[in-house]
Amino acid sequence: MFEGSITAVCVSAEKHVQKEAVDRVVLVPGKGIEGDAHFGFGHRQVSLLADESVDKMREKGLADPRPGAFGENLLTRGIDLLSLRIGDRLLVGNEVILEVSQVGKECVDRCAIYYAAGDCIMPREGIFARVIEGGTVTPGDKIRPAE
Repeated sequence: MFEGSITAVCVSAEKHVQKEAVDRVVLVPGKGIEGDAHFGFGHRQVSLLADESVDKMREKGLADPRPGAFGENLLTRGIDLLSLRIGDRLLVGNEVILEVSQVGKECVDRCAIYYAAGDCIMPREGIFARVIEGGTVTPGDKIRPAE
C-alpha cells in the first residue's frame, strides 16, 4: 500500500444526501467530523472513498461528479482503500489517526445520492472509520498506513 493524499474534505448537515466540499474539517476522537450529520454516529464516524473509484463512474459516462457526490467525507487518491481491513489504522496528515471500522455498507434504497449521481458506489467501494486521534484535515494532506 502506498502513501496517498486527501483530494477533498466534505460534510453535510443531513444523512443520505450528497456532501459539500469545504476547506478543512476537524475530527474529534470517538465522534467524527464536527458539523457532519454522522458526528457521534457509532462506528461510521468518517467515510472514505477513493477518487479512483469515482473515475470508474466517470468512465461510465457520469458527468464529472463533484467531491462529496457519493456522500464521502474524505476523498483520497493514491492509496488502495479496498485493500484495508477492519482494524487497520491510517495516519492522515501528521496527527489524525483513523481506524477502519467497516468496509462497504448496505445502502438506503434509492437515496438522494443515487438519484443525483445515477448510482452510488459507497456500498461497494467506500470504507468507514472511527477517529482515534483527532485534528484538522485539509485537501493535500497525506494519508498512509499508521505505524
